[in-house]
Parts: sequence; structure tokens; C-alpha cells
Amino acid sequence: MTAHPITIAMNGVTGRMGATQHLERSIAAIRSHGGVPLADGDTVWPEVVLVGRNADKLRALADRHGIERWSTDLDAVLADDRVDVYFDAQRTSLRAEGVRRALDAGKAVYCEKPLADDAATAVELAHHADRAGVVTGIVQDKLYLPGLRKLRRLLDLGFFGRILSIRCEFGYWVFPGDVEPAQRPSWNYRTEDGGGIVLDMYPHWQYVVEGLFGRIRSVCCHTTTHVPERVDEAGRRYAATADDAAYGLLELSDGTVVQVNSSWATRVYRDELVAFHVDGTDGSAVAGLRECRVQPAGATPRPTWNPDVPNPIDFRAGWLEIPDLATDDNGFKLQWEDFLRAVVADEPYAHDLGAGARGLQLVDVALQSSRERRWIDMPEPGQ
Repeated sequence: MTAHPITIAMNGVTGRMGATQHLERSIAAIRSHGGVPLADGDTVWPEVVLVGRNADKLRALADRHGIERWSTDLDAVLADDRVDVYFDAQRTSLRAEGVRRALDAGKAVYCEKPLADDAATAVELAHHADRAGVVTGIVQDKLYLPGLRKLRRLLDLGFFGRILSIRCEFGYWVFPGDVEPAQRPSWNYRTEDGGGIVLDMYPHWQYVVEGLFGRIRSVCCHTTTHVPERVDEAGRRYAATADDAAYGLLELSDGTVVQVNSSWATRVYRDELVAFHVDGTDGSAVAGLRECRVQPAGATPRPTWNPDVPNPIDFRAGWLEIPDLATDDNGFKLQWEDFLRAVVADEPYAHDLGAGARGLQLVDVALQSSRERRWIDMPEPGQ
């Protein structure tokens, strides 16, 4: 067996998402398991260089994970021939520039979504990557999570028959910060800093919907800011200029209707923070990030509308739970493994920067629809 070393410059992983999901639960976990296994018995062994702007945070993170190399000089790191991959988990407004500099240096690129602040910049970066001829990837972790992998299995088995409609309900109450501390950083609620629920979540909805159900043809969306004032990390009140809720309708190319409600100003009465409800002629399913339940046509109850008597049907009792898959693992880790395999094989990766640009196209179309209060057609894929 041969271990193929790959050195990854990880930029912006001092933040919660980068430190937890990408460094600790993905790269550190891969190293603790002996690397990424390849089909021929070899392995990919990831080495790490931490990059960021705060030397104290970098030093502490490196000490915690036993990482020898860290730097506040991105240009010097990208100029190092020993560095193979650049990973970016910076704030959205900073990401495009870091990715562009890495592509110019000839590095393979893997980055968090969204790829940029707008679709035009994201499309330019995707074309730049094509010209550079390097392997690129964008985080599309939801497709790797147990609940949606179970949903994918139902689709492959033809469980639904003809799909009629899909509903996505996402959200939870993010405390404004005045009494209880907020669970999300304050920049998420300022448009000028790259905040907004559409920019944050619609790239996810694009790859989930188009990855599972089909191409999005047209979009109607209404955005709003339900909580107009919040309190930041230093206890200062600030105006929330970004949308904290979005209510969308997506029409797929085959006419299927998708409803997408996203809110950071709602209280949860669901089993998980997100639920995808799929109705078909032969059955229905409700999938979250981890669980998936189904009701086939033959087990569908026969309710009648009668508000004068207590409801006689336990509707939840009629749903069956799909068992876990034997290969369930952290979704971020699974996608990292797939990407590193593609880098070693020097092969195109399905979730590339072009796929990331498609997510930003949905963002732009949704925001335009909200501004103009009308349906807007999506660009064709690749445009």
C-alpha cells in the first residue's frame, strides 16, 4: 500500500463551521482513521497548513490538533510548491478573492458555499477554474447526509411514482441577542457584510432540488426582515439590514412545484430543523438531515373534514421509518473524502465551482423576484 500525501491550506477555519465540521470532524477524523482509502488499497494522507488573519487563534487551533504549520501570509502559502489544495471557509465577502488567488497559483480548490456574493462573480470563478485546469469542489454537504441519502434511495427505487410536489420547511428561532445570546454571528444579518438567509441557504436548496428532483425553471420569492434590530457580540444594537426569512416557489422543468420556506424567525414544531416533504402518486416521504419516513399509497388513511368532532386519526402513526444505511458518516467528511480522491486521480469532480455558480444563480433570481414581485426564469445550466 502507498500513502499519497496531500497538503491542504485551510483558510478561515478559526470560525465555528470551519473548525468543527471541516478541520475536526473531517480532516482530523480522516487522519485518525488512517487516511482516505482508495479502490486499489492505497490511501490519501492529508497534511494541513492553517491560514488566517489572527495569529493567536491560528496558534491555539494548531496546538489543539497537533498541526505544525500555520501562517497569516496567504500569498506565501500559495507560493509553496508543497501545497496541493486550497480550502476556503472565510466570510462570504472574502471568499472569491481567496479562491481567485489560489487558482492563479495553480492549486486545486475546495471551498464552502456560497462561492461568492453574486452569480456573475461565481460564474467568472468557474470559468477561471476551467482555464486553470485544476480540480475544484464546492461544499454540498446536505446530499451526503443520512436523511437525504435515504430519500435518494427512494427516488432510485421509483417509490413515489409520479412526483406531484415538494415542500421544504427550514428554520429556527435565532435569538436577537438582547436577553439570550444569538446562535449565529451578527454579520449574518447585515447585507453589507454578506449576510442574508437567501445568500446563505438558497445555494443549499439549489443543489438539493436539482440534485434530486430536476432542473429549476422558474422562481417566485418573497423576502423580508422580521426582526429589524439585533444585538451584536459586543452588546451593541445594530440594524438588521439583511433578509432573515424567504418564502419561495420553484417550478421545475417537468412542472413539479417546490415550496421552500426559510426563516431564522420561527419556532420549530418538526422533528428536525429542516424537513423535505415529497408527495407522489404512489407514496409520500418526509426527510430531514438524518431521518426519513414514508407512507405508501396502500397505507394512506382516508380522512374526512369534520371540525365538529375530535380528529379520529393518528396521522403520524401511519408513517414507516427508513432504516439507517451501514455507511452513514459525517456528511462533510464523506464529501472531503470524495474530493481528495478526485484530486489524487486528477479527475473532474461533480460538485465543482460550476455547480457552486449555479447556486448563486438561484440566489440572484430569488432576490430579483422579491424586488420585482414576479416570477423570474432561471438561466440554463452552464450559462
